[in-house]
Amino acid sequence: MKHQNCFIDYIEQSIINNWDLNALTDYKGATLQYKDVARKIAKTHLLFEECGIKKGDKVAICGRNSSFWAVAFLATVTYGAVAVPVLHEFKADNIHNIVNHSEARILFVGDQAWENLNEELMPNLEGIFLLNTYDLLHSRSEKLTYARENLNALYGKKYPKNFRKEHICYHKNHEEELALINYTSGTTGFSKGVMLPYRSLTSNVEYCYEKHPINPGEKIVATLPMGHVYGMTYDFLYGITVGAQVYFLTRMPSPKIILQAYADVQPKLIACVPLIVDKIIRKTILPKLDNKLSKFLLHVPIVSDKLKASILEETKKTFGGNFSELIIGGASLNAAIEDFMKSINFPYTVGYGMTECGPIITSDYWKDLKKYSCGRAASRMEVKIASKDPENIPGELLCKGTNLMLGYYKNEEATKEVIDADGWFHTGDMAIMDKDGYVTLKGRCKNLLMNASGQNIYPEEIESVLNNMPFVAESLIVMQNSKLVALIYPDYDDAFANGLSEEDIEKAMEANRASLNQQLPAYEQITKIKIYQEEFEKTAKKSIKRFMYQGEEC
Repeated sequence: MKHQNCFIDYIEQSIINNWDLNALTDYKGATLQYKDVARKIAKTHLLFEECGIKKGDKVAICGRNSSFWAVAFLATVTYGAVAVPVLHEFKADNIHNIVNHSEARILFVGDQAWENLNEELMPNLEGIFLLNTYDLLHSRSEKLTYARENLNALYGKKYPKNFRKEHICYHKNHEEELALINYTSGTTGFSKGVMLPYRSLTSNVEYCYEKHPINPGEKIVATLPMGHVYGMTYDFLYGITVGAQVYFLTRMPSPKIILQAYADVQPKLIACVPLIVDKIIRKTILPKLDNKLSKFLLHVPIVSDKLKASILEETKKTFGGNFSELIIGGASLNAAIEDFMKSINFPYTVGYGMTECGPIITSDYWKDLKKYSCGRAASRMEVKIASKDPENIPGELLCKGTNLMLGYYKNEEATKEVIDADGWFHTGDMAIMDKDGYVTLKGRCKNLLMNASGQNIYPEEIESVLNNMPFVAESLIVMQNSKLVALIYPDYDDAFANGLSEEDIEKAMEANRASLNQQLPAYEQITKIKIYQEEFEKTAKKSIKRFMYQGEEC
């Protein structure tokens, strides 16, 4: 990969150089070659031009992973507009909020997400298109309606002898230009839109090539949602810029579906979250081994090299057998599973990142990775630990560098809270770092939670809703065994005044939990409630001492 000052040049050159290669495939569905992608981009650009979309305008994209999603994204950024990826798992209110907050003019939406949306609650949108057909679902612009109805004729007039390589002339971005706004959460009123510039996209993609090189024509299976920058970077942007063929599952990525895809596609590079790796090894790999051997391997016994090689080969086959490396990120990897993988010399690496860094902060090549660590600072990034003794005493992990965001969209106050005067980004994670620069995470130093699938969860957002529910005085959302638990101090005065008994209060809290879960996406579901008889301990500023309750068993 030749370094480009302009990120869009990577896309442009890849399309030209790989014109006749397969580019985007919907698993067990149709395949688009790079020339097909180019023609669809050209048609979308024509649509944007005819309806008056300008460079810098926002275009929201909401739907499951698919070639249609990928084309909409590529068409947006190569035009010079700003992409706003929206997780299709968000509740309708959250999607409405993100579309409105981002000031998107156009929304591309999948059919499943569209079923629950209300165009009247997104008054600034000029048009809504169905992702897989480009059908115009709603229009507030005569120019847009005309352009869509006459798109094929307009395209034929502009390119009478079809669209060819020499017609490609995409937007020339500059490094600090805004490329996309990625929302860290969708709860109404609390969404934070991370503004990622093109320099972040360039740096992240170049790091992938430096550490995990793949070649044109090789294959990737996109199992991570492209609404998150982890999946977007490793599975999609990196793949498309090097001429790879990217497969999209187009459905919920259960371990069973993922394993079948790996077997069919035999990808060269795999990016995954720990939850999937854990389930595959525990439910697919270990049961094939002798039960006693499985238990031994999870505790890293001394076993023969021949036996290890046999187990390694079987494990690699489960992941398709053709990959050079398995990249794990988005959450902590179970220590026992890592022990097993390390014991058989499985080619895995663990990285650490955040949306605010697009996402890579630390990582490493699998042969160099120190066990239980998340690697060293990525290229063009610096990391340090806010501790007097970073090797032994955990402190907050700080980072700065090319990958870092511009800030939070329309939220200067929140930006200043996380990026200090010297440009260091405060991650909110506790860590230690050895003399060789390997970072090992120790837990949260702020309130940010992350579930086993790698989804960021901001507990205050859930608490703000819960605290307004009947008979709730105070609440805390904590993580217990990878599940969210609500700790509640009821409003006893109000409850007793309304004739509720202790048993009635418990029933009321369960009713609140059910009501709350209806308002939250699947990954934020509250699994249990614990009632407290006394107020939570507070600081002098009347803030709850959250750390006192994080480790309690419920």
